[in-house]
Amino acid sequence: MPPRKQTPKKGPAQAGGPKKPPETKEDFEEELKILAGQAKEETFSNWAAQQGIVYVKAAALIALMAVYANVSLLTLSPVYGQIAATRLHQRVVWTALFIGWGGNLALRRALPVKTVALLPLVAAYIPMVQFFLFQMSETFGAKLGPAITEVFTLFPLVTLSTACLADVLEDLDLSKLPKSVVGPAPGLGSYAFFKLIEGQSMHQLISQIGKSVLKTRIGLELVLASAYSVLARSKLLVWAVPALLHAAFYNTHLTTPMATNSLNSTLHASAWSLVDRQESTTGYISVLDNHKDGFRVMRCDHSLLGGEWTKFPRKIVAEPIYSVFTQLEAVRLVEIPNKASDNEAKALNIGLGIGTTPSALIAHGIDTTIVEIDPVVYDFATKYFGLPSNHTAVIQDAISWSQSNKDELQGHYDYIVHDVFTGGAEPIPLFTEEFLAGLKHMLKPNGVIAINYAGDFTLPPLGIVMNTIKEVFPKCRIFREGEPPSAETIEETGRDFDNVIVFCTKAGDKVIFREPTEADFLDSLARRAYLLPKHEVDESAFLASAANAGILRANETEKLEKWHDQSALGHWAVMRTVIPSHIWENW
Repeated sequence: MPPRKQTPKKGPAQAGGPKKPPETKEDFEEELKILAGQAKEETFSNWAAQQGIVYVKAAALIALMAVYANVSLLTLSPVYGQIAATRLHQRVVWTALFIGWGGNLALRRALPVKTVALLPLVAAYIPMVQFFLFQMSETFGAKLGPAITEVFTLFPLVTLSTACLADVLEDLDLSKLPKSVVGPAPGLGSYAFFKLIEGQSMHQLISQIGKSVLKTRIGLELVLASAYSVLARSKLLVWAVPALLHAAFYNTHLTTPMATNSLNSTLHASAWSLVDRQESTTGYISVLDNHKDGFRVMRCDHSLLGGEWTKFPRKIVAEPIYSVFTQLEAVRLVEIPNKASDNEAKALNIGLGIGTTPSALIAHGIDTTIVEIDPVVYDFATKYFGLPSNHTAVIQDAISWSQSNKDELQGHYDYIVHDVFTGGAEPIPLFTEEFLAGLKHMLKPNGVIAINYAGDFTLPPLGIVMNTIKEVFPKCRIFREGEPPSAETIEETGRDFDNVIVFCTKAGDKVIFREPTEADFLDSLARRAYLLPKHEVDESAFLASAANAGILRANETEKLEKWHDQSALGHWAVMRTVIPSHIWENW
């Protein structure tokens, strides 16, 4: 009996063999549907992958631009100060964004290479171009210098990056969106993402700045140049070698031991030397010695936080080069009822600088608390300016510290010294009615406060701050550090910038200073000459310019902000007379 014919089973086992053709019309239509579905799935996957690449490239270009814009600002601040660096920065960025977005086709046609291939080269050469342009800061001036520097550095980078972004977004498929949205969507979306990254990255940069060489200003520029190189690899990268060699061996702004030695070789020629430097939360901090005149200073960006004479021997305390800090010590000399002895008194010092005033208070035996926001300033004051260790240190923002401790410390301090300044202008929130009221809350009923405000008598901010102080502390006396300039000098320079020291009592008693004794001088020549304030200021000298401005409240800080540009430019000019330009430029 012959074997029975085997009929193959239908199903997956048949998948590898020849496929049976459709036998009916329905089978044929089903087959077409399956093939159409498979084609649709493959097309969607390809589309999604392609669009994903477009979004990733666009996001990378935008993120690099936004971060570099912030790093550019940070790099300008040691030479021009934070406020002067910021003045025209956004205009440079906006112009570059506009030209790059509208001119991408023209650039693509005009350039002999792909636009994206130029990005790593431009980014690599920015530190070197900045290095040479900084040497001309005195010629450019603080008003236009930052913008001129960014026109030759940040501007081409943002222009080319935006042109590349426009090229990339040409492949963006927005066909499913309404026609009215398709046109503006790429530009508006890109700008919104740019501003988001710009804002978020600045907070991150400030919190991390100075923690390693790669997290310094120049280090970050080199890291970003490397990121651009990864994004746009090409044979043109070989042309970046000279820029990298300059950064490694000649750029003294890079905080490496080799660069520091090179910088000191330059400074020694003019009898200066760099003792130490570090980038920190409030700016570029450095300690410098002047060997010709015999003094040492601490610098924060384009401001001086204080200094002391090194040519005079330190006895109990050092000899300060600025009299304002010795005049603040006169807070002890204000006559008040039931005054505590020094060894029983407590003092609060807001803002440290080099520590001149708190060192003196500690030397008098006063239990002193120091609130300083910048850990590097505190470290340098201890290492290089002899800040004593027997005090309470709070390394924190004074506003948050005050808000969280004012109730616990109600009526705790006999003396408060308020002395904050950096970058050409004071931190505005520290002069609001709310903050000053918090300090008043922490004073004992018979307590005394001394407030230092560096300002221009020709501008309204000084009057606004004085209005605010007198609103919180009605009984005050106001002094300036030095003699007022002549009317001719004010007319010639256009400014009358000075430290203004205000002494107030909480109880409303009249401010009267007792005559200092030998013990008050701490065996110091500077204190013997300047401890007692001499140049009292009548309210009419500044209140007239701000008579209708009222006081400064936490939600009205724009009253001072709009004047900060002019104040900072004046301060920059003053600083250039105190220390030579090449010292500021060679940071």
